[in-house]
Amino acid sequence: MKTLFIGGIKSGKSVNAQNYILKHSLQKPLYIATTEFFDDEMTKRVDLHKKQRSDDFITIEEPISLYEKVSNSQNCVLIECVSMWINNMLYHKNSFEDMQEEIDKILKLKQDVVFVFNDVGCGIIPENKLAREFIDISGKLSQLIASGCDEVYHCIAGIATKIK
Repeated sequence: MKTLFIGGIKSGKSVNAQNYILKHSLQKPLYIATTEFFDDEMTKRVDLHKKQRSDDFITIEEPISLYEKVSNSQNCVLIECVSMWINNMLYHKNSFEDMQEEIDKILKLKQDVVFVFNDVGCGIIPENKLAREFIDISGKLSQLIASGCDEVYHCIAGIATKIK
């Protein structure tokens, strides 16, 4: 089964996704942490996520090669988060097509995968070209993931509402 938790920043999507996968997993799930550490503020955010998940997960930090890690796992997998992965892929000069191919391959795997994704499409169009590219890619990949998932949850104010 493939599941997507999507919502704004600090909407509760991570906690809801963690609770969901723990409830549906027969063994300790794999947690793929995608964030690369660029500054102290990001390090603090990551530390908070580490506290939230405690020892309930097998954690692997992987900023780029998601398919490789997911396909080699025998466990259910939580990808936290796709938005940071897109950021990393752009930073390392990967194309939208590279990202699309990676997600397509993950969606075709038999493993249960839970995706966490920031919904960035409800704001204004930024004046910055890179920010526009990020938002466009995020929108396209969120549609691709949602269409390939069995369940999709929208999170707001800590509440996850099933929309698919």
